[in-house]
Amino acid sequence: MNVPARKLLVVEDDEGLQRQLRWSHADYDVLIAGSRDSALVAMRAHQPAVVTLDLGLPPDPDGVSEGFATLDEILRIQPATKVIVASGHGARESARRAIAAGAFDFYHKPVDIDELGLIVSRAYHVADLEAENRRLADAALVAQGDVLGGIITGAPEMLKVARMIERVATAQVSVMLLGASGTGKELLARGLHNASLRAAKPFIAINCAAIPENLLESELFGYERGAFTGAVKTQEGKIELAEGGTLFLDEVGDIPLPLQVKLLRFLQERVIERIGGRKAIPVDVRIVCATHQNLETMIAAGRFREDLFYRLAEIVVRIPTLAQRHGDAALLAHHFLGRFSRENGRNFKGFTPDAIAAISDWGWPGNVRELENRMKRAVIMSESSRLTAADLDLGGDSDESTLSLKAARDAADKIAIRRVLARTDNNMSSSAKLLGISRPTLYDLMRQYGLEA
Repeated sequence: MNVPARKLLVVEDDEGLQRQLRWSHADYDVLIAGSRDSALVAMRAHQPAVVTLDLGLPPDPDGVSEGFATLDEILRIQPATKVIVASGHGARESARRAIAAGAFDFYHKPVDIDELGLIVSRAYHVADLEAENRRLADAALVAQGDVLGGIITGAPEMLKVARMIERVATAQVSVMLLGASGTGKELLARGLHNASLRAAKPFIAINCAAIPENLLESELFGYERGAFTGAVKTQEGKIELAEGGTLFLDEVGDIPLPLQVKLLRFLQERVIERIGGRKAIPVDVRIVCATHQNLETMIAAGRFREDLFYRLAEIVVRIPTLAQRHGDAALLAHHFLGRFSRENGRNFKGFTPDAIAAISDWGWPGNVRELENRMKRAVIMSESSRLTAADLDLGGDSDESTLSLKAARDAADKIAIRRVLARTDNNMSSSAKLLGISRPTLYDLMRQYGLEA
């Protein structure tokens, strides 16, 4: 089966160049237009993804006014069009102006056919990426319902997780969410609660890693007045507060062994005793927990109880990383751009092609949290109308081969610190631990490199 050739619109009034460009782009279905009017007719009739445009069109062949008017009209008709403008020698200012107006790229006259061919090929590649992202966005809108409305995805891997969450939501089972940091475990837990028969009751979340061991028991089980120094009144714990609803235990792998025993007893008997109390208090609550740790390894090492694991993991849901969610990085980037632009009173036209390519190619070690963090900083700090890869700190740095050894080391340190800060959501203690340095050293390095948390 023959695949139709891609349509390429060439807007050029020189008949000799028309023939040359048609011949040099034999792999495409080349449409020729010699004026603004004929170019706009071709745009409406054929909707080509890529256009080459000579800025010197009649009736202003020696100027650029007609070319810029044509550029504006093309982008008004089809904003996603990749327009490649031609500029003569010494016309750098016109090229820069065209890029600012929304052109994809430019090429010099006289034409270097090989160079132009590469630019056209890259334009189609970016157009394909953006078209795929739009398709995924449409799929995401279909996939999102009232239940899991907070999940932005078009990736089959994540849609499978969402469907699984919906299926187990109404079952009376404990659910364990396994996934790397920043993959959206709490968002999924809330979605599960909202889809359950307990949706009208409380959703109580507690991060077991964020609370010191000596305070975690009182946070979970509460305490009676006078149970210890400072206990001036009776305090209900998170388990009681979740009565009738859902208790989400995030980073459950960080619960110390003595407290694991008490949690297991609650799961078996469904009653608790506050610290310093003797009264058994029945509690009806569903447990949903999450961790990024390998609990099987912890069980083998004696750091997590196997019987507790099986009580908590009646259903296990494994959450893919952002890198495993095909197309979701760009989809989420557009979502965050709109959200943070509204929050900060900014107005962006979108992303430059290099930004889209960088977002799609980046490994995202910090997952959705890293992407959200980078987008927030970029929206606040960028001075351009479109976010670039450099705005997102995903490219645009100097060629490291020209750097001195010290400068190269400094550049590597900056990249490492930025990535870890993004991964930990600017938690200085966690960042220092991951980097293998002390907190004061981290602060010193951030001051040295001009980095902000």
